[in-house]
Amino acid sequence: MLKRINYYAVAPQAFELLLKQEEVLGQQFAQIPSLGKTILELVKLRVSQINQCAFCLDMHSTQALEMGETYERMIALSAWQDSPLFSDQERQALAWAEHLVAGYSVDDAHYEEMLANFGESGLTYLTVAINAISSWNRIVKVFKPEVGSFR
Repeated sequence: MLKRINYYAVAPQAFELLLKQEEVLGQQFAQIPSLGKTILELVKLRVSQINQCAFCLDMHSTQALEMGETYERMIALSAWQDSPLFSDQERQALAWAEHLVAGYSVDDAHYEEMLANFGESGLTYLTVAINAISSWNRIVKVFKPEVGSFR
């Protein structure tokens, strides 16, 4: 396999911005009652599943386990709609993630429902987090860092 460039070494300023964004998202998800770090990791895992990003799946499943997530929920994540293991709030976040990753438009009724469930800050940070992990997935799929090398 062709050795790919080290994207961080080539464009450190660009990636420092993305890493700072991750730091801010982690802080905000921990502080906003409608979110929480569990939702952040579930969204990162689900979006990475959809985008088929092995590196990100390895990273975020490892981090989720370290945060106390269970194997059962991570295994059930690809079929969350049919699993009783997820809360209503988690289901809303996962549905929103799938909707946005698929590129669907957001009608007013769906927007209002999400706003009511997550509040202004929660909905904004959730949407940014979905965009952020989608961006990471696409970057990683181009440069193909070794799965397991994120530490």
